[in-house]
Formats: sequence, C-alpha cells, structure tokens
Amino acid sequence: MDKYTDLIHQTFDFPNEEFTVHNSELAFNGIPLMELVKEYGTPLRLTYLPKISSNIQKAKLLFKESMEKLNYKGWYKYAYCTKSSHFSFVLEEGLKNDIHIETSSGYDIPIIRQLYRRGKLSKDTYIICNGYKREQYRQNISDLLNDGFKNCMPILDHLEEIEHYEQHVNVPTKLG
Repeated sequence: MDKYTDLIHQTFDFPNEEFTVHNSELAFNGIPLMELVKEYGTPLRLTYLPKISSNIQKAKLLFKESMEKLNYKGWYKYAYCTKSSHFSFVLEEGLKNDIHIETSSGYDIPIIRQLYRRGKLSKDTYIICNGYKREQYRQNISDLLNDGFKNCMPILDHLEEIEHYEQHVNVPTKLG
C-alpha cells in the first residue's frame, strides 16, 4: 500500500452513492467538498443524519435476525454511546429510532437531563453509565436515579462505587 487512496479503496466501498469523485475532487451527495473547505477550513466534519438512522436500523435488524436464528430468548436494546458525538442533532436523530443511551463521563448527565426536558427521551430510557466515575459523575448518576430515571444503570469499575450508591441512592437500582 503506497498511497492513502489505496487504504481507502481497501477499507471502504468507495466511491459510493454518497461520496463521488468529479474532476479529481471529492463530492458528498453532489456537494463539492473543496468549496466547503475553502469557505470553512479544515478539519471538515460531516454528519449525515439519514445514515445514522439507517445504520441503527440495520444493527437492530441484524441482532433480531441472529437472535431468531439462534432461538435466543433474551432481549436487545441499542444504546448510543455519547462519546462518539455529543452534538444534539446527532443524539436527537438517534433517539428517533427508539434507542437508549450509554454515557462515559459526568459531562454526559446534563445532556441527558436536557434531552429529557425537551421531550427527546423519557425516564424509562435505558441510560448505561460506563467509564471511570469520579465523585461528580457518581453524584450525577445518583441524582438521576433519585429523580426517577429507573433504567439508569451504573456499570461498576471498582467495588468502592457500591458504597457511594448505597449512601446516596434512595431507590432500587440496577448495577452492571
């Protein structure tokens, strides 16, 4: 592999219906990306919302088909990891697909609360709290639980977390 383009062609089906090359310049859905780079600079980050929904639906379908094929009687819930993108428009697009949320830091909990206030998720939504939990993150999780987010589930990284939740959570709590 001598060039970056070789890696792209080896790794992805490229060009494809979204990305095309015209006169040696990349276009996204017919939009010349070099014009955007000239106007806004680099790095240039694109978020294509329809692809988010289609990928979520594809993952859900693959799990459903596999579970049926294997006669698996459990359940599957798609959880979007906020650390992949905190942008509200990305989270809201995902939530249109009946998904749940995985957090990874204390900064994510105010985002959860804002989404709830705006009616984008409910207190029944699964909120899987992963990551190292400093005191503020643990307290934010405890507050969510005490405020009725019944499917908020801290994933324990160490046993000391149990003591915190025993002291600060006043409702039955699921731990992972």
